[in-house]
Amino acid sequence: MNNIKRQIPSCSTLLEVLKQMDVLDKKLLIVVEKNLFVGLISAGDIQRAIIQNKSLNTPVIKILRKTIKIARPTDSIDFIKQMMFEYRMELCPVVNDLNEIVEVYYWEDVFLEKKPQPLSQFDLPVVIMAGGIGTRLKPLTNVLPKPLIPIGEKTILEDIFERFSKHGCKTFLISVNYKADLIEYYILNQNLPYKLTFFREETPMGTAGSLSLLKGKINETFFVSNCDILIEQDYSEILDYHSSNKNEITIVAALKHYPIAYGTIDTGENGKLLKLVEKPELTFKINSGMYILEPHLLDEINTDQFFHITDLIDKIMARNGKVGVFPISEKSWKDIGSWDEYRNYIQ
Repeated sequence: MNNIKRQIPSCSTLLEVLKQMDVLDKKLLIVVEKNLFVGLISAGDIQRAIIQNKSLNTPVIKILRKTIKIARPTDSIDFIKQMMFEYRMELCPVVNDLNEIVEVYYWEDVFLEKKPQPLSQFDLPVVIMAGGIGTRLKPLTNVLPKPLIPIGEKTILEDIFERFSKHGCKTFLISVNYKADLIEYYILNQNLPYKLTFFREETPMGTAGSLSLLKGKINETFFVSNCDILIEQDYSEILDYHSSNKNEITIVAALKHYPIAYGTIDTGENGKLLKLVEKPELTFKINSGMYILEPHLLDEINTDQFFHITDLIDKIMARNGKVGVFPISEKSWKDIGSWDEYRNYIQ
């Protein structure tokens, strides 16, 4: 089998699989055992396992789906291409009756595109929080507002538009404050194929305060995104999780890994050693800065008052409302609002 990097042993943990996906920038891997085909593992499989509170140390073999799409040696290339296109498969292994992999077809080779397009489309409003000063990117933001910082041939703001547009979104509402005139002038002169609405905070109102200006203007489920983050994920999967769980707000959370360079010790009564772990790695779910909200929440945001999105989440939880968390891998989240992350991304 060629391109051995696209396979992973069945004894691998969920964390190891996620890291391999991040290294390869792929969302689907082949699971093998003694060089024989065992199954396919997708990023979605791991996300569902995390949502079900399965440990990241769980062996991948324990969460494999029983029903998957693969090809047989007798299948024609046209059949394989059709199946890959219909199900947006990054790869399709050809497996014989002995579970030997005789060939693998890759999306980028078959369709001459880097990645499949999203499986399903939706057209919901997207609110982009673009009113911040961009302190972490100074002195660049002394001249350019953060939403207009360049990424290749586009600005950050245009990149975010494009990512949502691939999923079908055409309506964007942009909260502005710092250098608002410059942002509006530049964006409105690009002749972009979207419905764009700018709304202004007269003074900084926090990460959710300006949403109060949208009361009565949004009457359906909507996305909110910070203007300094990029999410590599099929957004329709986040929306499906949000809708199927009837969440009022869904937080997109990136898994962040922190290796400890020393052995850690757990002790009990009288200093008795309970456990010693050599150089462990801690994993946390980090708030990425992307959310899905139901429109009634706009009425719960205090008007003309500094108000963070975390304040809104606290209010929802205090009345036992539904707050969901959708996990994505570490490398699927790009926080380009700081110099180090920005430089790494554009290199």
